[in-house]
Amino acid sequence: MNSAPPPLEFLAQVRCEVGALVNLGAGPYGERRCVPLLGGSVSGPGLNGEILPGGADWQILRADGVLDIQAHYIVRTIDGALVEVDSRGLRHGPPAVMQRLARGEAVAPGDYFFRTLMRFQTGHADWLHLNATMALARGERQAQHVVLDVFRIG
Repeated sequence: MNSAPPPLEFLAQVRCEVGALVNLGAGPYGERRCVPLLGGSVSGPGLNGEILPGGADWQILRADGVLDIQAHYIVRTIDGALVEVDSRGLRHGPPAVMQRLARGEAVAPGDYFFRTLMRFQTGHADWLHLNATMALARGERQAQHVVLDVFRIG
């Protein structure tokens, strides 16, 4: 068995504008929240286009302080293809750092953990390879944006 980790290849950077957090209250697994995704851009060697408004980032703030993230949105590529993105991950860090993020303060991405696993779906002939792609993203939460550096898993 090969114990070497799979290679990662830079796919794109995602910059998504986010709306105001909607708190749905406590549920059996934690505090349920939703953040509207207002639009943005995707740029890189493997994917270029715009994020269409209307996506959402569904979240559960767990009792252990970890934010469980499930974002779902659409990218329209520069040639007009529509690509569905399903991004699931975790964000956590020391309580003081997470409080600063919640207030919209600038926090260095190395001060907290923010990773997502991304999968894609499309019916566009030129982009069918994305249907068999999994990607790992390293994220940064800014006051009005989320920035993800996305890497195709080899």
